[in-house]
Formats: sequence, C-alpha cells, structure tokens
Amino acid sequence: MDPEHLQKLVNFEMPFGKYKGRVLADLPGDYLNWFAREGFPKGELGRLLALMHEIDHNGLSALLDPLRKR
Repeated sequence: MDPEHLQKLVNFEMPFGKYKGRVLADLPGDYLNWFAREGFPKGELGRLLALMHEIDHNGLSALLDPLRKR
C-alpha cells in the first residue's frame, strides 16, 4: 500500500452518483460492494475505490483516521 494512495482516500471526492462530493473513505460498504460486483471504473478512481473496498471489507477503516487529521 502506497501512503500517497491512503492519503487520497481521505481527500478525493466521489465525482458522480448518489454519493457525489463525499470523500472515498466515507463511502458506505454497500456502495463499495456494489462496485466490486458490477466493476470498478477505469483509471485512478477505480483503483482507489478497489483499495477502499479492500480496506473496508477487512475492517481496517480505522487506519485512515490519523490521515483525516492532517
């Protein structure tokens, strides 16, 4: 895991859809699971969503808390 990618999860906003404007780290697990089933978008957004899905699925979301305070 690249620390830069983790930082992006707490800063990068969802650019479309129901959760437009919400940072990726705050997306609900059900929404991330939907992307995992249906397919992640191409490019950086898809890679970040896939990373956030893995973090959420494994119960590691608390690892992002220190990054939120920066």
